[in-house]
Amino acid sequence: MKIGFIGLGNMGGPMAANLAKAGHEVTGFDMADVAIEGVTLVDSAAAAATGADVVITMLPNGQILRTVADEILPAMTKGAAHVDCSTVDVDSAKAVAEQAEAAGLLAVDAPVSGGVGGAAGGTLTFMAGGSNAGFAKAAPLFEIMGQKAVHCGASGAGQSAKICNNMILGVTMIATCEAFALADKLGLDRQKMFDVVSTSSGYSWTMNAYCPAPGVGPKSPADNAYQPGFAADLMLKDLRLSQQAAESADADTPMGQIATDLYAQFVESEDGQGMDFSAMLPRFEKRGRG
Repeated sequence: MKIGFIGLGNMGGPMAANLAKAGHEVTGFDMADVAIEGVTLVDSAAAAATGADVVITMLPNGQILRTVADEILPAMTKGAAHVDCSTVDVDSAKAVAEQAEAAGLLAVDAPVSGGVGGAAGGTLTFMAGGSNAGFAKAAPLFEIMGQKAVHCGASGAGQSAKICNNMILGVTMIATCEAFALADKLGLDRQKMFDVVSTSSGYSWTMNAYCPAPGVGPKSPADNAYQPGFAADLMLKDLRLSQQAAESADADTPMGQIATDLYAQFVESEDGQGMDFSAMLPRFEKRGRG
């Protein structure tokens, strides 16, 4: 397949490299000066999109996605597919999909889970929204870049699934960190706490697979001084997207809003910038009831 890939950063770069390694002809563009093995770089997003069977975008936010879409969609060949792997607001995802479909193109919003390690290893999970035809065209590429792709529904459904999942993740991590901090103050050994909760009704992914307490449970960023596996500022971005969507859909999400406010305080007013999102535990350790 001839693929245009726009946005060759920490996630997009390895994804594009994996497609090239699999034998696809990949033409890429990024605002930064990058070099990706097997990828032919061009000097504009439109040039990367011209003549491509599939154009993949991996961009920072919805406004940039809309701007890039204005440039690439007119350059694309009718019947080609635009696959956006960015994590953006649902409204932008839907708007760009409508714009693509009006231009005679297939549109898929397919945000990912798995982080930089998953991008490099080709083990990402894709949550896709769009038509059956769009998903079918993108599916062989998802198989190269990831280990699982779920077609969640119509355009916007991929973004909806991603932000609902990450709202649960943010809320659950806060609850897990609060519980460890409380256990400390009650004199309960952290390992004993883990042994009970990880096999009881309080078990969760944040406890069992990504434990925020160093030296407890499987190896996690807590064992590496909270260097990011999933950065707190990215969690804040996703939580803000969840609340933007909740506002748009008139959904009551009080826990999601509290989690958003706590991560905003942690990242913007405390020392959470550049830390893993599980570094909420040392934050709570240092705080009292007041």
